[in-house]
Order: sequence, then C-alpha cells, then structure tokens
Amino acid sequence: MANEAAKGHLAELVELVQGGMASIARAQEERARLTATAHAAGRRVTITVNADCIVIKTEFSDDIDDLTYSEIAAAVTTATQDAAAQVQKQAQTIQEAALEEQARIPALSEFFPAMPDIKAMMPTPPKVSTAPPGSPERIAPEMEEPVRFTNVEEWDHDKPTRSTIAAPEW
Repeated sequence: MANEAAKGHLAELVELVQGGMASIARAQEERARLTATAHAAGRRVTITVNADCIVIKTEFSDDIDDLTYSEIAAAVTTATQDAAAQVQKQAQTIQEAALEEQARIPALSEFFPAMPDIKAMMPTPPKVSTAPPGSPERIAPEMEEPVRFTNVEEWDHDKPTRSTIAAPEW
C-alpha cells in the first residue's frame, strides 16, 4: 500500500516537473520573439530592440538634420534605453508567469530533508547600470579595508645591489 502511494506521489511529481519544463520552454520562446520600439527628440529618432536589448532597427526622421550630432547621439542613447526598459518589462511579465507555475513544483528538500534548497541558494544578479563609461556608479566599490601585510621585509627598490648569483664566490 505504501509503495503504491509513493509511486503515485512520484508520478505526480514527474508530471509537475514536465509541465514546469514545458512552461519554461514556452516562456523562452515567447521572450525570444519580444521587441520594443521607443522614440526620442520629438520622434526624430526611433530605435527598436530585440529581447536581448540589441538594437535591430534605427530610424531617423526627414528633419533629423535640425539636430546637432551630440543631440542625435543623446537621442539615440535615450531611445535605446527606453526601448530596452520596455522589452525588459515585457520579459519580466513572461518570467513571472512561468515562475508562478514553477512554484507549484515541490522542492527536493521536501522529499529529502538533508538536501539544501537550491532556489534559496541562488544569488540575485545586480541591476545593470545604464550610466556612461567613467561615471561614478560604474567604478567598482573599494574594499572596505585594504589588505595590509605585517610580517614583511622592507626593501629599498631604488638602491642598486649586486646579484649574489653572479658573485665570484660561486
């Protein structure tokens, strides 16, 4: 009897896992088809990005020459960042739906108490900056306290010394 119940639980678990994998595959396919378009500089610049936030189309209006080169560059950057934010929001919505379905799958730790919860161990990736190169937020944070070596021999690097390897004593 207990064996039949265990087989039933295992069959249910396998079905949940297969459904979860199918859900992940659907979400991945749906995400891969995403695009987003954004405009800047009074709709003179239009940028379209794919799901990976890669620019796949750039359009300038007929009156683009009313802008300076730096204004065009700023508009391209702004429109690209806006389109990327849109596509990331769409992808997040897709991912949340898939995660809701995956939440129904019991963790391995429920079946094997000694097994750690892998999901809880996964680190959360940091938010990626959209700041230009050289901006303060792009600089890596300094270590809280610099490493100091205490058991060291002082050496005067400026003082010329004769190598003992080539010494006549050898």
